[in-house]
Amino acid sequence: MTSTPDAPLPLFTTDRVVVAPLTLADDAFIVALLTDPDWLRYIGDRGVRTLDDARRYLETGPMASYAEHGFGLYRVARRDTGVPIGICGLLRRATLPDVDIGFAFLPAHRGQGFAVETARA
Repeated sequence: MTSTPDAPLPLFTTDRVVVAPLTLADDAFIVALLTDPDWLRYIGDRGVRTLDDARRYLETGPMASYAEHGFGLYRVARRDTGVPIGICGLLRRATLPDVDIGFAFLPAHRGQGFAVETARA
């Protein structure tokens, strides 16, 4: 498998998903995920409404975490289609003594075990 700036090599795959670093090319997916009512209710408003907002979020959130900590939230895509369905990864939170696992999935992909499958892997 080859890598391009818009499609980095996956970190890992499972039977159903491919997990890879988020890139600026994920901007439309990030707008959809971060404007989902459940994201806003349970995770919080990150001020992402436009593609520019999404790119800023990616640069100052997940991509900054990769650079600072060597880990962060990653894109979870269906292995059969390559379509992004959510994010999952490790987070360094100031309020916790150690890293925490975080995840969020688009509504159509919830309740199907993708979060558990990804987190276990």
